[in-house]
Amino acid sequence: MLSGLLAALAIASTPASADIIIGQTSGFSGPVAASVKELTEGARLYFDAVNARGGVNGQRIELVSMDDKFDPKLAAENARQLIVEKDALALFLSRGTPHTEAIAPLLTQHKLALVAPSTGAMVLHKPVNPYIFNVRAPYQREAERVVRHLSLIGQERIAILQVDDSFGNDVAAGAETGFSGVGKKPIVHAKFDRTKPDFSQIAPQLVKAEAQSVLIIGTANAVSDAAKAIRALGSRATIVTVSNNASVGFIKLMGPLGHGTIVTQVFPYERSMAAPIVKEASDLAHAKGLDGVSPSHMEGFAAAKVLVEGLKRAGPKPTRQALIAALNGLQKIDIGGMELSYSPTDHSGLVYTDMSIISEDGKFRR
Repeated sequence: MLSGLLAALAIASTPASADIIIGQTSGFSGPVAASVKELTEGARLYFDAVNARGGVNGQRIELVSMDDKFDPKLAAENARQLIVEKDALALFLSRGTPHTEAIAPLLTQHKLALVAPSTGAMVLHKPVNPYIFNVRAPYQREAERVVRHLSLIGQERIAILQVDDSFGNDVAAGAETGFSGVGKKPIVHAKFDRTKPDFSQIAPQLVKAEAQSVLIIGTANAVSDAAKAIRALGSRATIVTVSNNASVGFIKLMGPLGHGTIVTQVFPYERSMAAPIVKEASDLAHAKGLDGVSPSHMEGFAAAKVLVEGLKRAGPKPTRQALIAALNGLQKIDIGGMELSYSPTDHSGLVYTDMSIISEDGKFRR
């Protein structure tokens, strides 16, 4: 009886394995809320599956998410709280270029990684930031490809409508490379304010120029509002946008105006079970009662897979420094039909790009 009591006391006094705290600040409310919700759902699909199998080296992953309302200043404050007060091992899946730039100084100060920022800004790729590990392809690659595609199918009058911030400038730079490659220039290149977008003056310019297609660089709300303004004046120009709007939420927001909209993609077709990562994500989604996965779900899912691979290699008691070293050592990692590598001189991750079109039934088609 005494031995049983001692054994019970020993078990009670043994500290339980602490959770691995991963911090996330993103726009859970505001203009990007729909896609942020899908990104995070995709990541949690994989984290939940890993935790159900016993976690990573016996430790559960706890994703602590905070709403920054798509405000760069609040993103920085949230990141500070997650790092200092929540003692996050790493930050994960931030959303927005200015927002990630606002977080970057804290990464350097506290020497921890940000894994998979949901932005393809080139500034996060070159020069290499030792604390930022990208998963998705750069926006510039997407924009260049879509301009070349439009030119190939005979579009001569292509316009650019961009948000006036670092994100907009970055995507537009890729588009300009595309124009140079086909010997053309945008018929109109206009900018709008990020916090108070107004298309009352810009839409008439696009209509007067008889634009055949308009690459709109902005949040889902901004693209939707711009499309409404253009259509209200009778323009039938093809609406084009990049993968930050590759979500079911964006399709719903566009409503009937969505049909025919071109959206670039940075992950394999979400309904193609031939891609192992898509089948894995879809199976887990169906097990949770979801109808399937969206492109944004796939981005979050892939991001979680990369982070978990780094955690596995960081040891049974991972530190911030150990995780960074483990991520830098990832070479030719197969995350489900997609290969990813990092090194101290290359944090780009994946480079996959594709295009989709929104069908009449409100689905992305490729």
